[in-house]
Amino acid sequence: MSDSSRPKSTGHGQAKRSTSGDNVKVVVRIRPPNEAEGERFHSVTEAISDHMLVFDPKVQRPMGFLPPNHRDVNRRRFKDLKYAFDYVFGPSSSNKDVFEQTTGSIVKGVLNGYNCSVFAYGATGAGKTHTMLGNSQEPGVIYHTMIDLYKRINEQRDEKCFDVAVSYSEVYNEQVRDLLMPRGNLPIREDKTVGVIIAGLSLHKPKSAEELLHMLHFGNKNRTQHPTDANAESSRSHAVFQVFVNQRQRCSNFNSEVKMAKMCLVDLAGSERATHTTNQGARFREGANINRSLLALGNVINALADNKFKGHIPYRDSKLTRLLKDSLGGNCHTVMIAAVSPSSRSFEDTYNTLRYADRAKHIRADVSRWAGKDLVSLLMF
Repeated sequence: MSDSSRPKSTGHGQAKRSTSGDNVKVVVRIRPPNEAEGERFHSVTEAISDHMLVFDPKVQRPMGFLPPNHRDVNRRRFKDLKYAFDYVFGPSSSNKDVFEQTTGSIVKGVLNGYNCSVFAYGATGAGKTHTMLGNSQEPGVIYHTMIDLYKRINEQRDEKCFDVAVSYSEVYNEQVRDLLMPRGNLPIREDKTVGVIIAGLSLHKPKSAEELLHMLHFGNKNRTQHPTDANAESSRSHAVFQVFVNQRQRCSNFNSEVKMAKMCLVDLAGSERATHTTNQGARFREGANINRSLLALGNVINALADNKFKGHIPYRDSKLTRLLKDSLGGNCHTVMIAAVSPSSRSFEDTYNTLRYADRAKHIRADVSRWAGKDLVSLLMF
């Protein structure tokens, strides 16, 4: 269907044009070993190509090797599992490398009117926050994404008018909070026109990538973080950074069709096993809620990937899965970045992450492009 023949907005909702199905794109990033792992632990995850890795390979163990959970290495069976993904990043990869194979390939889709989501999944200390947010020396995927988005917008300024708005929130202990305008807990609602929304969440309209990145930095300072035995700078909440883009041809009148799209960038809190921490009190409750929401996410992934479900998907089991409803099997191009440690110290965590990532490959969504009402009128209820 050509642009001229697309249906226009009726003024009460949006018209959409269906496209073919689109599988979730799954990439895996293996972080470098850290000082805590040292020489007592052996590498159990290895990238053998740009698209394949091997987990727990059959190799000769070095003297003094400490197997996971102190198991007798001579009596255990090696898994020697090979997994194929859309891309596999070894320990020497940079955040820019990850960006180029993830959001670098879907920013163009946002400007064509398609919703897109990227989320980092993995255990505590696996490198999710470093991948998504990075630091001043090595900016993360979100930084590179926004620079690329604004670059593409500036290249089309002569032909189109763009409106960009952002929000930044966290899910902490099953409560949603605004990171840019901190206040009380916010409710989640579903709107038949724009999908899942956080009622009362502040929207901001940065004028440049630099101003937007300043907002991101400010929001990160408000994010809930506490040290644990598993990670000295553990993120105790799921951070959700959303970018709303709408556009209109400059030569058209105000009532003409508007392309609108939403990009969602999520840094999930890491799962953690009680054997790796001595958390008590508030830290213990945080860990329990994190694991509960990640379990709900895993159940949704399993249900969607099974291809045998008829109707019910347990999105409402947690605030996290409700927020990610549009991203998992919904109207959205989705990329999952699975972050794993190479060390035998994280044997079970890495195995579970790879299993979920392998399942996520089979999730398929019917992706549509939306056109209709103005962005601000859609989001101000």
